[in-house]
Amino acid sequence: MNPIAKIHGEYVLARRVQVLAECLEKLIPQGVSVLDVGCGGGQIAQEVMRRRPDVEVKGIDVLLRDSTCIPVQKYDGTRVPYPDESFDLVLLVDVLHHTEDPRVLMRESVRVARRSLLVKDHLMNGWLAGPILRLMDLVGNRHFGVHLPYNYWKLDRWRRTFDDLDLEIGAWLSRLGLYPFPANLVFERGLHFLARLDKSTPSDSENTK
Repeated sequence: MNPIAKIHGEYVLARRVQVLAECLEKLIPQGVSVLDVGCGGGQIAQEVMRRRPDVEVKGIDVLLRDSTCIPVQKYDGTRVPYPDESFDLVLLVDVLHHTEDPRVLMRESVRVARRSLLVKDHLMNGWLAGPILRLMDLVGNRHFGVHLPYNYWKLDRWRRTFDDLDLEIGAWLSRLGLYPFPANLVFERGLHFLARLDKSTPSDSENTK
């Protein structure tokens, strides 16, 4: 592991786990089952369960690590290996931009979720957004062998996809506090979001007609 990746792992990653777990625990309803798609080693899921003992999290990932913090099942990155509505909530933390087409995995996540999706991802927003996001991805993921297509979207494309999948934004956070000052001036600044996306019910659709 190169020195930059080592520093990232010991400093940035540890903070990221704590900050995201704190944000997620506030958006997860009581007593739900959660599938963490692209969970990596499961550190975030483990911390969520430590904070929220009422929540049960299982994980899937395309790469199985030697040691994981939660039960993890391997999958092909496209087809989620569970029946329809198997979990109350599906969690996608910085995984969609690693796919060639985020809509495919989002559609699968909608299929297996009874209630909601929780999506943490990036926004192609502002000056030098592309190079900065690619740098973050490269440093944080290359040494794990993670696929890096650098597939970042602007906000309007995310919103169109939510609409196409009949997902309603139940909560939206864009100030997550992932990085301390002054690093946040470069690596935060509107480049991240966390959203709870709720599945529309038949009654919801009828009310909009």
